Amino acid sequence: MNKGGNPNHPKKGTTIKVDPIKKVKDIKAIKKLLHDKPRDLCLFTLGINTNLRASDLLRITAGMVRGLKAGDELAIKEKKTGKHRRITLNKAATEAIQGLLQSRDYQDDDPIFIGQRGPLTVPSINRLVKGWCRSINLKGNYGSHTLRKSFGYHQRTTFGVGIPELMVAFNHSSQRETLEYLCIQPEEVRSIYMNEL
Repeated sequence: MNKGGNPNHPKKGTTIKVDPIKKVKDIKAIKKLLHDKPRDLCLFTLGINTNLRASDLLRITAGMVRGLKAGDELAIKEKKTGKHRRITLNKAATEAIQGLLQSRDYQDDDPIFIGQRGPLTVPSINRLVKGWCRSINLKGNYGSHTLRKSFGYHQRTTFGVGIPELMVAFNHSSQRETLEYLCIQPEEVRSIYMNEL
């Protein structure tokens, strides 16, 4: 067993691969499942509509997002890299944020993602995402990073955003890293050879 005794935590130098939610119908099913849970709906919606890591979603305070409208930017300092980022929020994200802020009394310094025992943690987001995916009978391995991966996957497959743009958005050092991150399957690469001229 590794440091801290958590068997789910990868050993140093290894990673646990999680899947993106690939079907739009599954995203809609999870949103429907979370319809009456403003915190969870906001967490899911913000996670799949931005490329923020779970640790950065947890850094968002009410004051950072209060009054934001679609097209406005969220300014955040990334926990992992220490870099300052500006994320443009779409309509789905801002509506979910406003719904959450209206669901309880938030002070400007309060983190928006709070549980019964205080602010959520990355492991608690991991459990939530796994539970949501299990609830709609999704097969695969899901966790907190699924949200960020789903954003990238759908930017590429649903909206046709190119790998170079996504590489910059994810702050990856190479297009190869982005290709691996976005779960571009060997079958997809094989299928290009079947395109006839």
